[in-house]
Amino acid sequence: MEAKPAPVAQREALQVLTLAQRTAEEHLASAHRQADKIHADAQASAEDIVRDAEAHARDIRDEAADTLDEARATADRIAREIQAQAEAARREAEAIVADARAQAELVGKDAQTKADELKHQAELRYQDVVGSLIAKREGLQQQIEALERFDRDYRMRLQSFMQGQLRALWVDEPHAGEPDDAAPTPLVPAQRTE
Repeated sequence: MEAKPAPVAQREALQVLTLAQRTAEEHLASAHRQADKIHADAQASAEDIVRDAEAHARDIRDEAADTLDEARATADRIAREIQAQAEAARREAEAIVADARAQAELVGKDAQTKADELKHQAELRYQDVVGSLIAKREGLQQQIEALERFDRDYRMRLQSFMQGQLRALWVDEPHAGEPDDAAPTPLVPAQRTE
């Protein structure tokens, strides 16, 4: 093959280098866009999950409050019924009145115990939901960190590749002042890291 004149070879090398630089910039821009989109999607997903969990927690608190109100209303109703029975019974005998009051206290305690149990269950469910959200958030944060590591690694590999290509171009280009039959020492291109 005929050796190309130095200006032509340099121009071609510059064109290849420019094309490689443009390709690298396009790949980097594409990787940035993709990482930004994944980051935005993950952020939006996390916000949706948090919103849903907060709404669910509000519903659970409202349900617990409603259940507690119903239990109190039931206790009040039962207490009123027992009071009416006690007054009717008082007319009949003091012994029946004492017995009815004891029953009213037991029913009130039972209603309060049930209300406390429902409230405790609602708090446990709320804590479970919040704990699940925290775990999901940590998982999403780990995915974001993995994407950032991938971006750094991709840039380093691309830079190594470009440097290897530049070295290869430099080796292929005869140096000024060297005889034509002198073989240049080849440079070892940078090894890719996976």
